[in-house]
Amino acid sequence: MGLFESIFGRKKAEPQSVGYQTLTAYQPAFRTWGGQIYESDLVRSAVDAIARHAAKLQYSVQGTARQKMYTATKAAPNPWMTWSQFMERCSNIYEIQNNLFIVPLLDEYGEVAGFFPALPSECEVIDVDGQPWLKFTFIRGQKKSVPLSRVGLVVKHQLRDDFFGEKNTALNATMELISMVNQGIEEGVKNSATFRFMAQLTSKTFDEDLRRERERFDKNNFQQGSGGLLLFGNQFSNIQQIRQDGYKVDPEQMKLIQASVMDFFGVGAKVIRNEAVGDDLDAFFNGKIEPFAIKLSDAMTRMVFTQREINGGNRIVFTSNRLQYMAVGSKIQMAQQLGDRGILTIDEIRELFNYAPLPDGTGEHIPIRGEYYFADEGKEEESNDE
Repeated sequence: MGLFESIFGRKKAEPQSVGYQTLTAYQPAFRTWGGQIYESDLVRSAVDAIARHAAKLQYSVQGTARQKMYTATKAAPNPWMTWSQFMERCSNIYEIQNNLFIVPLLDEYGEVAGFFPALPSECEVIDVDGQPWLKFTFIRGQKKSVPLSRVGLVVKHQLRDDFFGEKNTALNATMELISMVNQGIEEGVKNSATFRFMAQLTSKTFDEDLRRERERFDKNNFQQGSGGLLLFGNQFSNIQQIRQDGYKVDPEQMKLIQASVMDFFGVGAKVIRNEAVGDDLDAFFNGKIEPFAIKLSDAMTRMVFTQREINGGNRIVFTSNRLQYMAVGSKIQMAQQLGDRGILTIDEIRELFNYAPLPDGTGEHIPIRGEYYFADEGKEEESNDE
């Protein structure tokens, strides 16, 4: 049994369906984009920087419903991935395809026991008994139809389609520029490593004589066993080497290209180079990681819980400790200010610096400096004296 059967179960007959009618005339269908922007090193650096931070998101379930599901998924989302791997792949698919499909893994009782990020080559919205279903087609030809309500669908750049996001074709012009720059550099390296000469024949001027002389020169100097030494006879004059300078990239143009890619994905150069700290890293979290976490939380909540359970406060939540994005100096100041006043426990202070909790629960104590007291304590003593 392969991965397809492990996720979707044994193959069953596909339900009878028709095309699902949407509000717009745009066909509700998704196809994996063949633009291959992920093969660009600049794009992959930007997308990978986002995925590295998205992998830090922590999975939790709020509420008392579906405790069996939470127990089954607390350590890992499925038998093949850790949560960090799951989050990283979800982020990559979301950024490159703009459409992320999370499908549930069901146990023998039909209950959710795991999650898997699917990457179909095609997906079409179909109508099954008046309800929208997603019909997946994978690259090896497998097909599977699943109710839309049982799929966590996370999209971005959604405009013309009522269900799916747009492709990243807006980046095509920039990708063409990157390709031309790379080709220019490659050809420049090849040309600069090649020796070329030009010379004038002193006597033979007929075309046939020129052709024979060129063939003779090539045979004597460039075939195996020639020794690598160019020999010019006295029939040549004005021998000159043609020098080819390597291709030089305009720094300002390259900055514009890089800025275009980074602006498109919403990630700065400092984040890509792991140089962002403090406010820069916090801004990246607020603008990129947190919106993705909210979308993923909402999509998976609707996939797992009924509307009644959601109204009762049950949710799937992906969170990240925002304090970890602070600079070390700011963490120390926060530990001093909040720790001294009894606002943070010892373990919470240790967590700021990625230290493990203290054993035996001793880290649950709240430290406080002795000179602090409640502002109304003095008033109570005065009223007692009276």
